[in-house]
Amino acid sequence: MDNKNSQVEAAAFTGTTDLAAERLGGKVLYANDEFFAEKENLLKPGRGVFIADKYTERGKWMDGWETRRKRVPGHDWCVLKLGIAGKIQGVDIDTNHFLGNNPAYASVEAAEVHDDILLADLIDDNFQWTEILPKVALKPGSQNIFAVASDKRWTHLRLNIYPDGGVARFRVHGEPVPDWDRIGTNQEIDLAAVENGGKVTCASDMFFGNKDNLIMPGRSENMGDGWETKRRRGPGHDWSIIKLGHAGSLKKVEVDTNHFKGNYPDNCWLEGVYAPDAEITLLNWNQFEWKMILPQHKLQAHHQHYFDVQKENQGPWTHVRLSIAPDGGVSRLRLFGMLSQKQEKKEAAKSGAKSY
Repeated sequence: MDNKNSQVEAAAFTGTTDLAAERLGGKVLYANDEFFAEKENLLKPGRGVFIADKYTERGKWMDGWETRRKRVPGHDWCVLKLGIAGKIQGVDIDTNHFLGNNPAYASVEAAEVHDDILLADLIDDNFQWTEILPKVALKPGSQNIFAVASDKRWTHLRLNIYPDGGVARFRVHGEPVPDWDRIGTNQEIDLAAVENGGKVTCASDMFFGNKDNLIMPGRSENMGDGWETKRRRGPGHDWSIIKLGHAGSLKKVEVDTNHFKGNYPDNCWLEGVYAPDAEITLLNWNQFEWKMILPQHKLQAHHQHYFDVQKENQGPWTHVRLSIAPDGGVSRLRLFGMLSQKQEKKEAAKSGAKSY
């Protein structure tokens, strides 16, 4: 995939995280111009909408970031902070509904800085940005998706548009990379959280609600903001597998059925495996030796459940399997624990998969 010459298909980034998403804490910090439409729209959910007869005192209302027509040399740009720092694999510069007013070209630059950096420093002409996407042509009314060849961890981006115009949404596909040195091994964190590098690798079913919602920040906003399976009419039960952001020992578990009132699971339990080099998928999950972390517990509707993990079941683990019986919805799963020491990893490295 050559990001200098061609676009790629959206499917190329299936399973990645939108590191800039508003729901993950992404923010557009500054735009040199936002005359027609506000910069904050760039990171909102969806692709944007079009309302034919909606106008503001400045002109046509547009669901995106839109600058005025440039009558001087130069180009427009904005600076944003990623909600989750990480490695960037691709970007989507979506010009949905911008047909005669889209930018002709765009480029993207990146930086890794601490949270306490001043905005004045980021927008200073002397600030050192690293180009991760060279100047590329944009199509009107389209998802303009490009691969990014970079293995570095980034915290902030600068989106440049040439010379002016409107962009509906900006997506940053990548892999979260927490600063483990700052977290340390003595701090208890949610090892499953997306902001800590957790990932839901697969699920038995997600007919009504996506598996990825399980590890999103905050409590769910509604029933659609959770993981929900269809009604099971045969034997068995449903489950999701979460790869922890870092191998660790689990101390506490939270299972939240917020908003699930007539469709919460009757009970749940938790199993784990230590397989640091394995990719666990729908095709091979049953080839691993799953061990009990949390035995079967009854659940309630619309409720936050908290469980302590017994010492003998604390791990370390790299993957966890949440089972619900027989079916239903869980809004959030929190797995609180400590990062594993290096010697713990070595001792456990021989256990895990039977074969894969």
